[in-house]
Amino acid sequence: MSLADEVWVLVEEALAVYRDSPRAVAWLRGHQARFTEPVRVAVAGAPRSGKSTVANALIGEEFVPTGAFTWYRDGERPRAAIGPHEVPIARRDGRAFVDAGDADRVDVQWPSRSLRDLTLIDTPAGAPVEQVYGEADAVLYLTRHVHSTDLRYLRTAHDHAVARAAPVNTVLVLARADEIGGGRIDALSSAKQIARRYRREAQVKPLCQNVIAVAGLLAVAARTLRPDEFTALTSLASLARTELDDHLLSADRFVGDDFPVRLDPAVRRGLVDRFGIFGVRLTTTLIRQGFDTQVRLTGQLVQRSGLGELRESIGAYFTERQDVLKARSALLGLDVVLRNEPRPGSVGLAAAVERILASAHDFRELRLLAALQSGRTKLPGELDGEATRLVGGLGTNVVARLGMDYQPDEAELRHVVLDAVGRWREQAANPAYDQGQRRAAAVVVRSCEAMLVGLS
Repeated sequence: MSLADEVWVLVEEALAVYRDSPRAVAWLRGHQARFTEPVRVAVAGAPRSGKSTVANALIGEEFVPTGAFTWYRDGERPRAAIGPHEVPIARRDGRAFVDAGDADRVDVQWPSRSLRDLTLIDTPAGAPVEQVYGEADAVLYLTRHVHSTDLRYLRTAHDHAVARAAPVNTVLVLARADEIGGGRIDALSSAKQIARRYRREAQVKPLCQNVIAVAGLLAVAARTLRPDEFTALTSLASLARTELDDHLLSADRFVGDDFPVRLDPAVRRGLVDRFGIFGVRLTTTLIRQGFDTQVRLTGQLVQRSGLGELRESIGAYFTERQDVLKARSALLGLDVVLRNEPRPGSVGLAAAVERILASAHDFRELRLLAALQSGRTKLPGELDGEATRLVGGLGTNVVARLGMDYQPDEAELRHVVLDAVGRWREQAANPAYDQGQRRAAAVVVRSCEAMLVGLS
């Protein structure tokens, strides 16, 4: 029985115990309903950390922040609603706008490939941590630099028995990465180095799966690049560097009256608003380097902005593991009921929750995957990459875990899995390894054994 199935059965048992409590029944039914939805990913963080910008980059559309909890889902047509009432989506300067008024929540349906596998929740400034983590299955927490207030927020999110036992639903994002080092052309490289350092910090690593540096403004501009903007950037790139570089030292110089070519000031202001002065510098440099078509430039900007790495993390930790994260959310929800309405029949349910948390291999896989990908745990040679693959870092089905690029028959699968079990059992007992490496190998063994059971 999978973790999700096991938790579903447990919630059914809880519904029987609490059948005379309308509040508890509604709460538990709500958590059951979440199993049928895409994984919910909230974008949270301090004010001006770039939450809405990163959300827009992931969606591939510019939305004006509503000031409310804004839920973005895939839909056949653009549509917004506040409660049961549909509200218009307007366009202002090329951006989508929904007037939320005093509403606490806005639901937006938007045709987007990026939203097919997840529901994105853009949270307002000052949103309570309990509400953010209660409504979402996973969280992208944004900050410009990791401060004590950020650590307190994340510790509060994990200040719960279930959350502490399974701290597997947060990715930390160093947003506005282009502002590192005064916006130098190597700012993104510097930001990525800082992210790698944070992954290993003792205060940070227990609180998140990964740390990613993202230049949100650049990522949004890349995903929504317009032909007229590309034409203007190409015109800038055609200038000699001696003519242009001094005017790229600041936004004020770039929009000044002494600009060396007849590029309308309004166009230049638009480029700065959309790309930032760092983005204008980077795009003109890339065009000179040969990324001189809109498709080539867009692909390069998406990768350099950190958006590609962020998508990969969302895939590896959230969408590929949505059943695990939903089971975790349901366990948290069940624990709330057990604490708020204790009764004789709840004692066995509480014990079952503890047993699941202690034995759930899915949570161990996610913790190990984060440790391997961040470098907190290292295995020699090619074993590091193989372990990442076997615990589901490249996909959670058996063929992906085994790294096979074709569909083998069951006999061949069994042979390959048995070989992996034997090799990794040897690694788990290797006296040359430290305790962390042997523990990592033991998790891999358990993953291989689970595959073997699945083939039976």
